[in-house]
Amino acid sequence: MAISIPVAMPPKVRLVGRRLLQAVPALAGIVIVTFLLTRALPGDPAVYFAGPAADAASIAEIRKSLGLDQPLPIQFLAYLGDLVTGNLGMSISTGQPVLHEILTRLPASVELTLIALMISIAIAVPLGVLAATRPDSWIDHLCRFVVTAGVSLPTFFTGLALVYLFYYLLGWAPPPMGRLDILYLPPAHVTGFYTIDSLLAGDIGAFGSALAHIALPALTLALFTLAPIARMTRASMLQVLGSDFIRTARAAGLSKRKVLFAYGFRNALLPVITTLGMVFSFALGANVLVEKVFAWPGIGSYAIEALVVSDYAAVQGFVLAMALLFVALNLTIDIVYTLVDPRLRLED
Repeated sequence: MAISIPVAMPPKVRLVGRRLLQAVPALAGIVIVTFLLTRALPGDPAVYFAGPAADAASIAEIRKSLGLDQPLPIQFLAYLGDLVTGNLGMSISTGQPVLHEILTRLPASVELTLIALMISIAIAVPLGVLAATRPDSWIDHLCRFVVTAGVSLPTFFTGLALVYLFYYLLGWAPPPMGRLDILYLPPAHVTGFYTIDSLLAGDIGAFGSALAHIALPALTLALFTLAPIARMTRASMLQVLGSDFIRTARAAGLSKRKVLFAYGFRNALLPVITTLGMVFSFALGANVLVEKVFAWPGIGSYAIEALVVSDYAAVQGFVLAMALLFVALNLTIDIVYTLVDPRLRLED
C-alpha cells in the first residue's frame, strides 16, 4: 500500500504567511486608534449639523440620530458593524457617503503622488549614485545641498514660489485651480487618473491640460520627496562600493561599468526600494499643503475640511484609508524583500 508523504510548505510561503498574520494586530490597532482619536476632536458635529439657530432639543435629537449619545463601547461596536458592511458613514460637511468621497478623491492624490515620485526617482537615484562614486566632488556637494533644501523648505513655500515664478511672472503654467481647465470636461472614469483616462478617451486637449495642471504640484511634492531617496541611494551605494566583493570584482579585472551596475547598484537597490515605499505612503498623506496651495481636489484637502467642522465620519474614513494604505505598502515591501533578497535566511 502506497504511503502518501505530506509535502512540506516551502519556507518562502511560510514566511509570507507569517508576514500576513503579523499585519492583523496592526489593522486592529488602526481601527481602535482611529475611533478614539476622532472622538477626541474638539467641537460637536451635532452642533454644526443643526446650524447656529438650533436649540438644545434639536441638537440633542441630532446627536441621538448620529448615535453620539451612546457610550463609547456601543459606538465602537456600531462602528465595527459599519466597517464590515463597507459603510463609513455620511459626511456632514458634504452630505455624501464617506466611502464615495474617498473613492472619488483618492485617485487625484494618488496620481499626484505617483508623478511626484517618478520625478523624484529620475532625479534622486542618478544623483545619489554619482555622489557615491565621486565623494567630495562638486556632484557630491550638490547632492548634499539638494537633500538639505528638500528637507528644510516647507512644501507650501516651494509651491507658492513656483506659482509666483511660472504662473505669475512667466505665464508658462495654468492657474493653480484644480485638475483641468474649465474648457474641458473630465474624461470618462476608468482609472481616476486624468492623464491616463484622457489618453484612453483619445482626448489630447484634456491630456495636455491635465499634464499642465499637475506639473507644478507634482514638482513641489517631488522636491520634498527626493531628499530621502537621494540620501538613501548615496549612503547605500557608499556602503556597497566599500564591500569586499566589490574589491574582489575590481581585482578580477571586471569593467568599471559592470562592477558599478551589475554588482554595486543591484545590491544597493533594496534599501532604496524600502525608502520608496515609505516615501510614497508618507507623501500620500502629507501632501495636504500642496493640495491646498493648488486647489487640488484630493483626499488631503477633504480631510482638512472635515477636520475643521469636526466631521467624525469623514476624518475616520481618511485616517483609516491612509493607515490601511500604509500597512499594505509596508507589507508589500516586506513580502518583496522576502522573495527577492538572497541574503535572507528563510529557515525556521
